[in-house]
Amino acid sequence: MGTQNNKSSSFVKQAGILAAAGIICRIIGLLYRSPLTAIIGETGNGYYAPAYRYYQMILLISSYSIPAAISKVISQRLAVHQYKNAQRIFHCAILYVVVVGGLASLFAFFGADFLIPGRAAMVLRTLAPTIFFSGLLGVLRGYFQANRSMVQTSVSQILEQILHAAMSMFAAWALMQMFIDTDDLTRSAWGAVGSAVGIGFGVLAALAFMLMIYRMNRKLIRRRLERDRSANLLETKEIFRIILFMVTPVLLSTFAYNASALINQTLYLNLMQSVHGAAYDDITVINGIYDTEAVGLSNIPIAIASAMASAILPSIAGSFESKNKKDVRHKISVAIKTIMFIAIPSAIGMMVLSRPIVWLLYNTNEDSITLGGQLLAMLGPSIVFYSLSTLSNSMLQAVGKATRPVTNAVIALAVQTAVAGVLLGFTELGIYSLPIAVTVYSFLMCLLNGIAVRKAVGYKQEVVTTFLLPFWASLIMGVVVAGVYYGLTWLLPRGALGNALGILASVALGALVYFAAALKLGVMKRKELLSMPGGGSIVRMADKLRLL
Repeated sequence: MGTQNNKSSSFVKQAGILAAAGIICRIIGLLYRSPLTAIIGETGNGYYAPAYRYYQMILLISSYSIPAAISKVISQRLAVHQYKNAQRIFHCAILYVVVVGGLASLFAFFGADFLIPGRAAMVLRTLAPTIFFSGLLGVLRGYFQANRSMVQTSVSQILEQILHAAMSMFAAWALMQMFIDTDDLTRSAWGAVGSAVGIGFGVLAALAFMLMIYRMNRKLIRRRLERDRSANLLETKEIFRIILFMVTPVLLSTFAYNASALINQTLYLNLMQSVHGAAYDDITVINGIYDTEAVGLSNIPIAIASAMASAILPSIAGSFESKNKKDVRHKISVAIKTIMFIAIPSAIGMMVLSRPIVWLLYNTNEDSITLGGQLLAMLGPSIVFYSLSTLSNSMLQAVGKATRPVTNAVIALAVQTAVAGVLLGFTELGIYSLPIAVTVYSFLMCLLNGIAVRKAVGYKQEVVTTFLLPFWASLIMGVVVAGVYYGLTWLLPRGALGNALGILASVALGALVYFAAALKLGVMKRKELLSMPGGGSIVRMADKLRLL
């Protein structure tokens, strides 16, 4: 049991490293969106949002699934000490993304006007080269993740986001200055192009960093290859079959998983014009608020689940390859409980402070802040469902059931598309239809994936300490947060400063209240806390406060 706990501690700490990087990246992303929006305006965001959606979809098809797939395939070889085969898989993966990523980049560049008629096509063409370089970056990240080394990936992600943010603002400002004599719409479009330039700059910097790290590890890699006496070396054709076998279901699952947003956006833009007679420019701005502010904020806690999923995939794949199903079930239990410990209070906090958070980070006009806050509050439940379904996706991929999430995603996608179509076409909900559809989709994915995990490895989900107790602790926290925020903002001077101070005080106190309530209710035991990053410090503080 001690070995099992050590293994769980290892992957939870690795996940913690990725999660910390993910949160830092999300915070940087949020902090720079406000000054960027001030530069390019909501119209610029409106041009940027659909182009970025198509960029994401093309990236998903070409290379987004590569890190997860390569991480699993290489980790399986490393688990049985086949270092030469692992290295051969790595080299073939690079060749794969060069070909596929190159074709995808050309498609995005030359097909931009067909995919997005109008000024937004300029943004997609600017993003096209980034697709190619992202594939190479993904292979390198997957390689290090397979080796259970998350620091390199984490540093590269932070570096990418910092340079992305800085260059986006600078390039947007510079291009808008160059076209200052043109009309407002054209100037906003060029501002959106500048924002896209920043994405490419960040990816190139992260790629250069990962190549440098790989070069620094070449001696270690060479020594490991020299020690490998494996007789059964994989042929190139066989490796490509393995890569395609792994990439295809992961790709389809990820594509269906992310197609939800693109379908919702397309339905919204088309039905609001054709059924309700709305002006394109008006609904584009509203969609930009939803996509940039509400969805962007709700993705912050989901990033922690994505980090846990990235860390758990090679760990579970290794245990499954060694036919240790007990260890697989234990790791699944630890991962789910850890992520629910974070996702449930995050969702409640986002719902309680939705409008103040949007005001703090975006500080646009009153109507935009109100709309963004309402949409963010409606997305609260989806934070929990997306977090859990993201984890279960990786779990199924790790235990050889990679096609199951594809089927589940298609079913959920069909239901959510029907829900979104009915709400947009036959009600006056407008943009509020989208968070409802997203919640339906994420819940179905969560439910169907959970059933599949249970069938695959015989896992039985514990409910009380994983879901119910964190929920009650989060409700207590939510009441305290609301009381502190609205009490302070009533006493403090009205305005942005009062809002900021109210948020800081309420979030800080809310975190302490949740921590105390969760430990008193027995959500986390001493051993579980020690397995987390910084667990020793957490336990010492809990002991001093007599919470354990």
